[in-house]
Amino acid sequence: MSGVNLLTVSTEEGEQRLDRWFKRRFPQISQGHVEKMCRTGQVRVDGARAKASDRVVPGMVIRVPPLPDAEAPSRVKPSGISAADAKMIQDCVIFKDEHMIVLNKPPGLPSQGGSGQGDRHVDGLTEALKFGYKDRPKLVHRLDKDTSGLLMLARTDRVARALSESLRHRNTRKIYWAVVAGVPHPRQGSIKYGLQKGGGRGEHEKMICIHPAKMGDHPEAKRAHTDYFTLWFLGTRLSWMALEPITGRTHQLRAHMAEFGHPILGDGKYGGSGTENLGDGWGAGSGGDLSRKLHLHARRLTVEHPILKTEMTFTAPLPEHMQRTWKLMDWKEGDVPEDPFEKLH
Repeated sequence: MSGVNLLTVSTEEGEQRLDRWFKRRFPQISQGHVEKMCRTGQVRVDGARAKASDRVVPGMVIRVPPLPDAEAPSRVKPSGISAADAKMIQDCVIFKDEHMIVLNKPPGLPSQGGSGQGDRHVDGLTEALKFGYKDRPKLVHRLDKDTSGLLMLARTDRVARALSESLRHRNTRKIYWAVVAGVPHPRQGSIKYGLQKGGGRGEHEKMICIHPAKMGDHPEAKRAHTDYFTLWFLGTRLSWMALEPITGRTHQLRAHMAEFGHPILGDGKYGGSGTENLGDGWGAGSGGDLSRKLHLHARRLTVEHPILKTEMTFTAPLPEHMQRTWKLMDWKEGDVPEDPFEKLH
């Protein structure tokens, strides 16, 4: 493709993120390239600069700069995925039908590529998840690289739009399990600090919390809401938490729990030295392997099937490092309610 083009978002394409619009129109273009074009102002939406994460709607006009005809036509192709990686990502599937796929994503595997994420990620392995379909399934939401658990993919554009709409209108419920330093007081409640970008990109990005009363002083901040419930605790050192993000902001659970004074175990970005548990502070004495990996897992997902319109609930087994922690603490998964927030809905 040569020269600059002005393309209009069609009704069939619906509302979606700008980077996803690009990937569907130009599958040869990598996520990193889309982000770079946005960052340098080569891509414009209705004449204005835009970010890859901005949403576009039918009727908007997108300026598309000259694109290479073959920028790695498919970084992801059958021959480009090792047999081990193909088996790994297929073993993550806990549900699939002709419309959608649900994975239990392992910790350490990014959802998508981009700044600082490398080439090995869920989106880059979806060729191995076609299961006889012509097109690769599409991510409809993301998990942080080090967060494990439930992740949905759509097998058609129609389903992708339906699931994205459900997520945007909060018709999909997600419950995370986490281990945090200390014991929250009160034992259950809500955290409603706003979140604003504090610098960095990709895996180096960090969010800062803004007190609800000061949101007016921070126009860039976005409102965020997390419900929490203490399922179990060990003295004053550690707590097993259920966390339900009512909004879906970047790093929301990690930033909120750290601001609350109870950082998630293994979270060096938001917990700092407190998660190392070397002194007499929160979580002191747990140390060792416990503190080295993030203890945050997308445990439960309830969603309306985009085509059948039936409610479905999925549960993802804990990753290995969290299983070891549960065994050490003598915590039993069956001893706590799967949905402690049920009465709130």
